[in-house]
Amino acid sequence: MSDSKVILVTGASSGFGALSVRALAARGHTVYAGMRALATRNASAASNLAAHAEEHGVDLRAVELDVTAQDSADAAVERIAAEQGRLDVVVHNAGHMVLGPAEAFTAEQLADVYDTNVLGTQRVNRAALPQLRRQGQGHLVWIGSSSTRGGCPPFLAPYFAAKAAMDALAVSYAAEVIRFGIDTSIVVPGAFTSGTNHFAHAGTPADVERAAAYDARYKALMNDVNERLAGLIPPDADVSEVADAVVRVVELPSDKRPFRVHVDPSRDGSEVVSAVADRIRVEFFRRVGLEDLLTPASSL
Repeated sequence: MSDSKVILVTGASSGFGALSVRALAARGHTVYAGMRALATRNASAASNLAAHAEEHGVDLRAVELDVTAQDSADAAVERIAAEQGRLDVVVHNAGHMVLGPAEAFTAEQLADVYDTNVLGTQRVNRAALPQLRRQGQGHLVWIGSSSTRGGCPPFLAPYFAAKAAMDALAVSYAAEVIRFGIDTSIVVPGAFTSGTNHFAHAGTPADVERAAAYDARYKALMNDVNERLAGLIPPDADVSEVADAVVRVVELPSDKRPFRVHVDPSRDGSEVVSAVADRIRVEFFRRVGLEDLLTPASSL
């Protein structure tokens, strides 16, 4: 394509991130797949990425990026700027799921989830936004969750709380960066139970004694949360639809980019609630005379 962009995607070793970097590269964009521990834990993922790039003749590169370390985020963005002279899009995708009774997680465990899912976006923004502001243009794409406003099952509280915090951060950032020519889009996936490793790699509570107390009454429910969610999802639902949504919002002209896009085959109600919340935000900004902080498509 003629309008090729330089794009950084965090958490690109698997799941939505791995799908998105491949879909974006297939469209002719220069894509940096952010992964931590390229030489060890994610060496195989990096190797697979390089093989994919060579096989398909696309510009897709792994870059060392641990969102829990500011130095790592800074180094990743510095490398991209040095190699490309610009950075057009940042896709905030890195995240970690945990599964279990909320009480059985220590406060430190909740802080760890928050550190990756929320503070990680802040570190990457602090690394990338100076470059985007100097350019006078850019695009922040946040991978949210329908759990933020839709129906959501129990025993995922730390993850859901962190995703809600990330969504709130994204909404505030949208108004604060728009005068620099930087757009915001929030892509909201529903509960895809296949095609990602969310549940397979989910963390568990450290306090096993308290977890056992909940097992006595809720173990069967906790064990089949994934199956219950899967029962809501049509058999033809494809997790690659999330990557396709990322591609669409990235390639739309600035004045056509929707503020929020839902990809939720389970139809858990998040889209309905978000439509109301986003409309109220737009109306409030207009009431207080801050219309210039809204893009033409910000309420779509």
